[in-house]
Amino acid sequence: MTEEQLPDAGLLALAGDFREALRHSIYLVRRLDADGELSAAQLSTLKMLLEPADAGGARVGEIARNLGVKVPSATEQIIKLERAGLVRREADPADSRAVLVTLTADGHAAVESANARRNAVMAGILGSLTEAERAALAAALPVVGKINASLQS
Repeated sequence: MTEEQLPDAGLLALAGDFREALRHSIYLVRRLDADGELSAAQLSTLKMLLEPADAGGARVGEIARNLGVKVPSATEQIIKLERAGLVRREADPADSRAVLVTLTADGHAAVESANARRNAVMAGILGSLTEAERAALAAALPVVGKINASLQS
């Protein structure tokens, strides 16, 4: 980037503040289910498998990319989840070299259980906010969603 292309100082400061807030939020979310049986990475993998648009599962490379890890690390998580009966690996009918990972019924149940625990803890935290603070948070969620969507593409 040339100097002409750099964002202004105010936008850079906002970007830094936003990234720091997200970093702290990630730490919080990881602690929400500290007593659960699954690690944060395992739960992230399971939740990711709820979202494929075609519901045909997700490829290991896609899972690795979304988790921000290398394929061998994602494969290791998937193998652990498969042994626990939470996911199933199947050949991709469109590409015999690829593997699709899908949730089992037990995997769906594990996600629902973890979501319930996490939501209860988060509701307790949000309960300490004023009505105005909760309204501000609710108003910001579509903006955060838009940012997330732009990073997905």
